[in-house]
Amino acid sequence: MVLAIISSLEELIDQYNVNLTQLVFCIFITTIVFFGSLMTLVESHLPNSIRQSFRYGKHRHKGEADALVSYLEVPKGWFKHFYIFAFGWSLLALYLIVSSIASQSAAPEYALGFLDLVCGGATNRKVQVDSTTALLGTVLLTLQCIRRFYETNFVQIFSKHSKMNLSHYAVGYVHYFGAIVSLLSNTAGFVRGSQPTEFTPKNLSQIQIIYFLVFMFAWHQQYSSNMILVNLRKDAKTGAVKTEQHLLPKGGWFNLLSSPHMFFEVVMYFCLADLFTPVRTWKLVFLWVASNQTINALLTHQWYKETFKDYPKRRRAILPYLL
Repeated sequence: MVLAIISSLEELIDQYNVNLTQLVFCIFITTIVFFGSLMTLVESHLPNSIRQSFRYGKHRHKGEADALVSYLEVPKGWFKHFYIFAFGWSLLALYLIVSSIASQSAAPEYALGFLDLVCGGATNRKVQVDSTTALLGTVLLTLQCIRRFYETNFVQIFSKHSKMNLSHYAVGYVHYFGAIVSLLSNTAGFVRGSQPTEFTPKNLSQIQIIYFLVFMFAWHQQYSSNMILVNLRKDAKTGAVKTEQHLLPKGGWFNLLSSPHMFFEVVMYFCLADLFTPVRTWKLVFLWVASNQTINALLTHQWYKETFKDYPKRRRAILPYLL
């Protein structure tokens, strides 16, 4: 029964060229742009339920709480859960592409069938990315997932009282699911009838090397920025947690930006999106990340200015000297 339903679904997806992954990211982009614009332009006129649902963390809603929305809130510390998922999911993708390149054979049937189901259908998926590009992108995103897994599970200090809407929690899983799937969806060896190309360092182009270096710079700077935030809550001598309050960060890129970690997130995803230029899904992934991080950074910047009266005027929200 289940197999019959899946088979029928595959036929419909293939017939109508329905790319479920692209559809999800289109919904994400539309939602974040629409509600994010409302929050930044006319928030005071919005119902408390929308304001409470959208805000979390340091800029959480502080007015009258909506009972239903409160019921749908979970601890912000649950962020670590979808990084556990991303850690394992990215390693699986890395294993599949390394195995395919090493054996010079197409991906296993279960991988091809799964990609057909969620990425547009067997006859609609085309090879748009070579194996070397896909391997590089998978390595980079896996490194990001591993580091964020480490930070959220072993370093980051979450407030015990901080909440977020269940929708934010679910979106985290879907984001990493879709982004990692899109690394392989149009890759040689992962499209039916195609074979992976052999990998040698000589296959790396100059632009790929540049993007690798830029990504790793952003990767390291994001970690450094996150550590500045972590250390605000620790005793400098003992390393013990001394507060769960949100304090004023200083040093590093915080001298220029309220949310440098969000800026570097956008930089990393830009590198990946440009590496995967022909793949439409990765354009959507980048637009989603850029819009989401920008809206969140603007709300954070507003909170800093309202909370700290001596907040440095030169700091911008997410783009140095501009925004």
